[in-house]
Amino acid sequence: MVFKKYLIVASKLDKAGVNITTQLSQFRQSPLWSSAQDKPSFDFYLVEEEIVRDSSFDKLKFEKYDFIIFASKHQSSSGEKSLCVHAPGNFGAEAKYGGVPGKVCPASGIFNKFIFEKLHKVAKEHNLDKKYKITMEATHHGPLINKPCVFIEVGSSENEWKDLSACFVIAETIKETIESFQDNPYGEVAIAIGGPHYCPSFNNIQLKSNVAISHVIAEYNFPITEEKIKEAIAKTTEDYEFVLLDWKGLGNAEERQKVVDILKKNYIRYKKTSEIGK
Repeated sequence: MVFKKYLIVASKLDKAGVNITTQLSQFRQSPLWSSAQDKPSFDFYLVEEEIVRDSSFDKLKFEKYDFIIFASKHQSSSGEKSLCVHAPGNFGAEAKYGGVPGKVCPASGIFNKFIFEKLHKVAKEHNLDKKYKITMEATHHGPLINKPCVFIEVGSSENEWKDLSACFVIAETIKETIESFQDNPYGEVAIAIGGPHYCPSFNNIQLKSNVAISHVIAEYNFPITEEKIKEAIAKTTEDYEFVLLDWKGLGNAEERQKVVDILKKNYIRYKKTSEIGK
């Protein structure tokens, strides 16, 4: 699937989001020129409330776009400097931060991989890769929309949200991704299950293998169910090849077996992270 029209969404309350969109505005070309040249283009949508809240948007604005990129702050109790990429949605029984319990947004494994690789490249070019942890996150928080989308974030405290070098790296990453995104230079699209929130096992695979990961169901959203797996599959824009399992991150032996039993029952192919690249 080739995306041509992008919408960059940020909140006016979000210092990182405002800084990213301000930096990104210098790269925006005329939509008429882009259309005439059959080039991808992007617009901005700045909202008054926090972008995780579904009430922040007029969702009709999303309809004419192929892909939505949420530019945002990342917040964590650790305060670790981080640049993050993740799909939005809620696999848990609660939706404390927007969206709907048990529902996730459409996500492109190919786009997620492409923008993650680009983020590493741009951060390294600007010598930010040593200062900031570059990481995927498991699928979490709202909003819930029906367009393919991704969050790209600067964290984890106000110091980083105001760091113009970090916000510029995110802006340039978005710009380069939009300009050079290809339909499928990768071999296999996967849904990932298991492990902690910051996906240590999946980060390396997303960056260094031919596997492209769409949604990630973290261990904290267990017990796993058929419904969660089917929701992740249904909301992956590409045809998936298999489910990727962080075997050590599936809990105890009983929980691991439950995951495998669900996959086998539904004729869903799976691989362990240790099997990738072998």
